[in-house]
Amino acid sequence: MAPAPTPAKQSNKNDASYRDQLISEYLPYVKRIVHRIAVHLPSTIDIDDLMNVGVIGLIQAVDRYDPKRDNKFMTYAVFRIKGAVLSELRSRDFLSRSNRRKIRDLENTYLKLEQKLGREVDDLEVAQEMGVSVEQVYRTKQMSNISFISFEELGYSSRDEKEKLMSYLVDNDDDALTLTRLKEIKEAVARAIEQLPEKERLVISLYYLEELTMKETGKVLSITESRVSQIHSQAVRRLRAKLRKEKLIDATSNNP
Repeated sequence: MAPAPTPAKQSNKNDASYRDQLISEYLPYVKRIVHRIAVHLPSTIDIDDLMNVGVIGLIQAVDRYDPKRDNKFMTYAVFRIKGAVLSELRSRDFLSRSNRRKIRDLENTYLKLEQKLGREVDDLEVAQEMGVSVEQVYRTKQMSNISFISFEELGYSSRDEKEKLMSYLVDNDDDALTLTRLKEIKEAVARAIEQLPEKERLVISLYYLEELTMKETGKVLSITESRVSQIHSQAVRRLRAKLRKEKLIDATSNNP
């Protein structure tokens, strides 16, 4: 995809033609973001509905963006688009408290079995340990891939706190407490990624840093898309476990 256009500082977002042009130029990003999230969703979720919600998020970004923030519109738009889509999924109970609890229980079971057996375990072993079907394990793993770390796990539960954190991430406001907490998490994630097996480290790098799709990542690594999804799930599970162990995310949160 071509580099993102940069909103001209002198342009007025209240100008209808400029506003429409900006929305049109960024529509491909809505599609890309929605499809990256949709990879982890069951087929019952209507992708067109999520596209519409993503477009609303983009429109909100255009209307609320401050051109004085230099070249950060894409960052701001991505936050708004992702936020709108994830909020829609929460409203459908897909990322509900009960589902978040299932994700945490699944991750804890993987960790317990791997520590007990001293090796990686497969989905069948985990299903047997939890007393559920392999299909249930697979569905829960799909959900766990949607959001690496939730606001609640970071300790931000109210709407105001979430808005404050998002504003910090987008605008880099001078908030010492937020800066310190996010710096600790960033350093912990970097250390954890370095400790991942090579293939998991490559998948995380290609998927999150290079922003390739799972299909594109599979082509780069010469493996199937389903194998990429499996490796991604394993990597995310390890990273979340390490952050919980270092008490950088809440180990008891049930919230989405």
